[in-house]
Amino acid sequence: MQSAGMTSVSRRLLGRLRDVMAGSGSAQDRLDKVVKLIAADMVAEVCSCYVMRAGEVLELFSTEGLKKESVHQTRLRVGEGLVGDIAAHARPLALADAQIHPNFVFRPETGEEIFHSLMGVPIIRGSRVVGVLVVQNRTMRHYTDEEIETLETVAMVLAELLVSGELVNRAELVPVDGNALLPLRMEGVKLNGGVGVGVAVLHRPRITIQRLVAEDPDAELERLKKALTGIKLALEELFSRPEMRDGEHRDVLETYRMFAEDKGWLNRISEAIRTGLTAEAAVQKVHDDTRARMNQITDPYLRERMHDFEDLANRLLQHLAGGDDQRPGAADLPEGAILIGRNLGPMELFDYDPKRLRGLVLEEGSATSHVAIVARALDIPVVGRVKDVLDKIEPLDPVICDGDNGQVFIRPPDDIRETYIDAISQRQMRLAVYARLREMPAVTRQGVRIGIHMNAGLLLDLQHLHDSGADGIGLYRTELPFMARSSLPDVAAQTLLYKKILDQAEGKPVVFRTLDVGGDKVLPYWNPYEEDNPALGWRSIRITLDRPAVMRSQLRALLRAAQGRELSVMFPMIAEVSEFVQARHILDKELEHERQIGNPLPSKLKVGTMLEVPALALQLDALLPMVDFVSIGSNDLTQFLFAVDRGNPRIAERYDSLAPAMIRFMRYVSVKCAQYKVSLSVCGEMAGRPLEAMALIGAGIRHLSLSAPNIGPVKTMVRSLDIAALEAYLNSLLKSPDHSLRNKLKTFALDHGVVL
Repeated sequence: MQSAGMTSVSRRLLGRLRDVMAGSGSAQDRLDKVVKLIAADMVAEVCSCYVMRAGEVLELFSTEGLKKESVHQTRLRVGEGLVGDIAAHARPLALADAQIHPNFVFRPETGEEIFHSLMGVPIIRGSRVVGVLVVQNRTMRHYTDEEIETLETVAMVLAELLVSGELVNRAELVPVDGNALLPLRMEGVKLNGGVGVGVAVLHRPRITIQRLVAEDPDAELERLKKALTGIKLALEELFSRPEMRDGEHRDVLETYRMFAEDKGWLNRISEAIRTGLTAEAAVQKVHDDTRARMNQITDPYLRERMHDFEDLANRLLQHLAGGDDQRPGAADLPEGAILIGRNLGPMELFDYDPKRLRGLVLEEGSATSHVAIVARALDIPVVGRVKDVLDKIEPLDPVICDGDNGQVFIRPPDDIRETYIDAISQRQMRLAVYARLREMPAVTRQGVRIGIHMNAGLLLDLQHLHDSGADGIGLYRTELPFMARSSLPDVAAQTLLYKKILDQAEGKPVVFRTLDVGGDKVLPYWNPYEEDNPALGWRSIRITLDRPAVMRSQLRALLRAAQGRELSVMFPMIAEVSEFVQARHILDKELEHERQIGNPLPSKLKVGTMLEVPALALQLDALLPMVDFVSIGSNDLTQFLFAVDRGNPRIAERYDSLAPAMIRFMRYVSVKCAQYKVSLSVCGEMAGRPLEAMALIGAGIRHLSLSAPNIGPVKTMVRSLDIAALEAYLNSLLKSPDHSLRNKLKTFALDHGVVL
């Protein structure tokens, strides 16, 4: 809590800054007046303003107290010296004797050797540090927390003035590699394939804060209170809509409501208002401070929570600006919009008409994020981890989102744009061909039937089950509703969801995989367990066997949802038969419980297991008599088989899924399953790529489960396949010492007319 005296100092200083900005003179003149004013008000012999330039260089733009000839001459790299350290970590620094600090760098042209104490704060705009504001004293002065807070408040105001062009020409602030209106190609990571050509729509562009300094803090606190009430009413209105009564959408809204009532966050905003900021400026300051600090955190769950605060801060700013919490650009979304944002939650994507979206480009994001999963269900191309794309693009700029190759073209030349338009046209023609195949069976040229099933994890996915012509759902990931909620869903909530899934499947089979969390899939209501190697740690079936109440509630819900219908349950990441026996025992107890209380039972119960851990393959003679089906998860199997971390970009592509070892493994498992007459499928990424799917069929796999957009290409491949020739050729390669069989299989497909 700030003292009353320091609050009045902060408010008085902000008022004087406002007067300077309202005056005349060049940008440099006004900046010089600002630093002189700060030095006087903070009782400091020196005040200096450093501005970030291209190449992450901090340039001294103005000073009161240092040698004037050092202005625009003194430059420090980010991380260099105390000023560079403040910029690198986006945090304030206060030192009674700065010269003994190990990061102190002496620049003789400044004359700062006579000044001992130093206090500096980052000038933050959005998530970027755009400069550093420093005060210095000759004596060894111990700066107080209140003085640091005052300087941070001043820096927040200064940030808006810098980027607005009022103090420093905008051209001096932006690097030339892409911020100029030139064509630009940016690299990212493929989160969903496909290509989109359109114009940029910035997801929730920053609201311009017209008024930074408040005259009446009490009035601003009342405005904040009304805006918070507006958000809560908007959430209640959303809760009341029929489509929001249950499911993943409601779970996400529950999370928003929880964050909207976070006391610590609201108290920090109120404190910033009391220093003299308007409600809008206070919200922005607290948000910028939080984001700058969260950027230093590596924990994926904590970083994801930052997106909740970001969404909330922007909704709050819209209410303060007189908006009604509608998404910017959602109402007047142009045809062919490429949505550009830092990150989105799955709910935020629904703020935009998916029929008008042609692509999604994110500065952050991962393949397992909810928005990527929803975008895949909507068949929207997504490129993630495009660094600083928001800084290099303007609204309605022409954009190409190339999800297939993980790249983005901003303001592309006509020849590149025409090439991509042709590619999209060809893709649409292929989609028309796939649509004609929807009702046709997936049979090889010899008439061998291949089961083509769909992967799903959201109710949203169910619309593609019938459109794609899939035989059923080979993998329903039940963990997504668990991850979206702020608390563990009870039996009733789960039962309602699973019943809806079975209803919408309309009799087609659905395989429910039990809760598969841990590793990179963290539940918000379970404290993440610190592990050196989470992929090999406490995850999946290991968690639910250790917490059997969670498994029991899920199995009970599945049994009740499937009353009178066939139910297929699959246990994930089984490493040894004894784990399957334990899980099956829990299922049998729940089955008996339902029988005893008189609830109708499923008409048929099938129980199976994922095969992801290679050790289980050496126990198939013990396992197969106990199961109705086995599904190979090729993603985890690949990393376990080759001891490769698929999340590590240096080695993720080192081992090929079409290596002889992988194909021999598939062949061994398929022979064993055929021997015991147990159905075998593959449900990982291998199943969704035509060349890899061809290899799986050649290894004896007869059931594939894949994402809906890949069904057409894989079915086309199957219908053009000579399976006898493929099996004979593949058998001849199983003892090959090659790193990969990929090129040889491509040649086989070309020679035998297989459509890939």
